Amino acid sequence: MIFHSVKSEEIVNEFQSDIEQGLSPQQVADAQQKFGLNKFTDKKKKGFVARFVDQMKDVMIIILLIAAAISVLVTLVEGTNDWLEPIIIVAIVLINALLGVIQESRAEAALEALKNLAAPTAKVIRQGKQQTIEATELVPGDIIVIEAGDYIPADARLLETYSLSRCSQVSRLRLRKTQESSARILRRSVTV
Repeated sequence: MIFHSVKSEEIVNEFQSDIEQGLSPQQVADAQQKFGLNKFTDKKKKGFVARFVDQMKDVMIIILLIAAAISVLVTLVEGTNDWLEPIIIVAIVLINALLGVIQESRAEAALEALKNLAAPTAKVIRQGKQQTIEATELVPGDIIVIEAGDYIPADARLLETYSLSRCSQVSRLRLRKTQESSARILRRSVTV
């Protein structure tokens, strides 16, 4: 079904919802079972070893490892016991990779904390009452209530709107006045 070209009543009937009552708890549970949560699937997180190997793929690290291998080869060919240089190079590479893994882990943890901190909510009609729920709990067929200043919690079809066209006219008028005043200010600054 192409939702933008179908009448609102047909969409509501398709999802077995009701504009006034919304969904019942059983319908919500069935939809969550069928469709899952309203969120993107997270990527599988890399383990310590995979991150460490990724650090070793850096061009500079590869150059340093080649330099360490050449240093080992020179030490073996010359027959000297000068292992200090290759050991230092390998130690620097390992410390660099370890620090990179630690920093990447901390950054990922901070990003996860930010995601959880800014968890969006949605206002929906369920069982005839307006409720505020986490946006991840939305299901197809939910009647979402959106007011001025609200974030759009999911893809949705507008069933009813109030003053939507007036808002866009006000925005255009406000934009036009802002542009005129900016032009006036610009002219003043040029003539001074």
